[in-house]
Parts: sequence; C-alpha cells; structure tokens
Amino acid sequence: MAGSSFLILIILLGAFWVVGIMPRRRRMQSHQAMQDSLDVDDDVITAGGLHGRVVAFEEGQVRLEIADGVVVTVDRRAIAAVATEVDVEVDADHDDVDADEEPEEEPPEGEENQPERVNESPPKPS
Repeated sequence: MAGSSFLILIILLGAFWVVGIMPRRRRMQSHQAMQDSLDVDDDVITAGGLHGRVVAFEEGQVRLEIADGVVVTVDRRAIAAVATEVDVEVDADHDDVDADEEPEEEPPEGEENQPERVNESPPKPS
C-alpha cells in the first residue's frame, strides 16, 4: 500500500517536471541564445515595449537608438525580442465602400450624437 502511493507521488513529480519545468528551461535557453546573438544595427524590442536599434554594447548593457539622435542605455536582460519585418498583403481589388453606395448625410453642425430631449419632470399638482 505504501509502495503504490510512493509510486504515484514519483509519477506526479515526473509529470510536473515534464509539463512545468522543461518548457520554461527551453524558453530561457532560447531567450539567452537570442540575447547572445545580438549585433549592432539589430532592431529590438525591450521588455518595457521600447523599439530601438542597437548602437553599442557595454558591460551588461545595451545602448539603443529609439529615435534620431536619442540613445538610451538598457540592461541587456531587458531585451525581449529581435524585431522582424511583417509582410502584410493588401487586396487592391476589394474596397470597404461600394462604388454604388452613396455616403450618409452628416447631421447639421452641433447635432452630432445628441440624444433626443424629453421633458421628464413630474406633473405639478393643482
């Protein structure tokens, strides 16, 4: 009886290791490899969301140009990803507005999105 419960405990710990620890370790290793492969002129994104281009490396730090002439220094561990170009395909044959459809009339100035006014005051007793 005690042997079977010990076996179940070992199986549960093994499952936790496979499901919880191993994927995290792989992510950490790939993130470390990405940070080690950084080069000058790489476009990167920091953990705080800053987008910039690597201009120099210092001891454990990276200097990023986030705008023309604006250079910031961040910790190397703050680099979250290397930015990649995303190709967006635009269908030139499809427009959101039909050519036959007439545009809606705009309301007169000052009347945009105004709710209809209703007199909701209670009647006065006589």
